[in-house]
Amino acid sequence: MMSSHLLAHFRESPALYHKEVSGEVPDAESPALALGRAYPSSHRSSGRAARYQTIRCAPLASASHCLILEGRQAFADEYLVADGPVNARTGEAYGRSTKAYAEWLASQDRDVLSGRDYGFLLKLQTGVWQHAFASDLLSEGVAEGVIRTHYCDVPCQVRLDWLSARHGLVDLKTCDSLRYFENDCRRYGYIHQLAFYRAVIRQESGETVPVHIIAVEKNEPFAAGVWP
Repeated sequence: MMSSHLLAHFRESPALYHKEVSGEVPDAESPALALGRAYPSSHRSSGRAARYQTIRCAPLASASHCLILEGRQAFADEYLVADGPVNARTGEAYGRSTKAYAEWLASQDRDVLSGRDYGFLLKLQTGVWQHAFASDLLSEGVAEGVIRTHYCDVPCQVRLDWLSARHGLVDLKTCDSLRYFENDCRRYGYIHQLAFYRAVIRQESGETVPVHIIAVEKNEPFAAGVWP
C-alpha cells in the first residue's frame, strides 16, 4: 500500500523503497526523527529522560493533532494527563524509570501525557487557533480522514489532517521557526507529500482541491502561519 512515507523513500532511493515493500527493511520512521519533529529543541533531554521521551514521541505527535484538530473532548477520550502515582513517603511522583510508574502506566486504558507535555500542547493549540486564517480553515471539515484507492494502478492510502468542503486539504505541521519553514518544506518533502495527497483525493472524488499548510512554532511565542 503506497503511502507518502514510502513515496518519499522511492524518490530518494528506489532500492530502499523496494527493500521496504519486500519486508527487508522495516517501514517505520525513526523514533529520534519523530521526536525531533514533535518537541522543540528547548524540551529535549539527554540520558534516561531522552530515552523515555523517544518511547513516548509518537503519542505526543498524535496528541498534538488530536487536541488542535479535534478539540479537548476528543483529546480527553484518547489521552490521560497525569504525572503518575505518588510516593507516599516523599509526597512526590515516582520517577518514570521506576517499577511503580511502569506498573501504573500498564494499567491505564489511554495514552498518558505528563502535565508538562500537555502544557506544551496547549501552547501549540493556542498558537494555531489565535491565527485568524488558520482558525477559519479549521472551522469546518473532517479531521484524520483516511482514503484508500488505486492511483496509477497502485493501491494507495493517505491519512489527511483536515479536509474541508470549503477550503480543501489542510495539513498541520510544527517547526522550530516560521522564518525557516519553507526550508523545512524542501528538507522534509512536504510539497511532494501534499501533491500526492491531492492526487489521491482527485482520483477518489474527481475534484482538484485547494491545499493549505498550517505551521506552528514549537518555541515561544508559538506563532502560527499559513501557506497556500
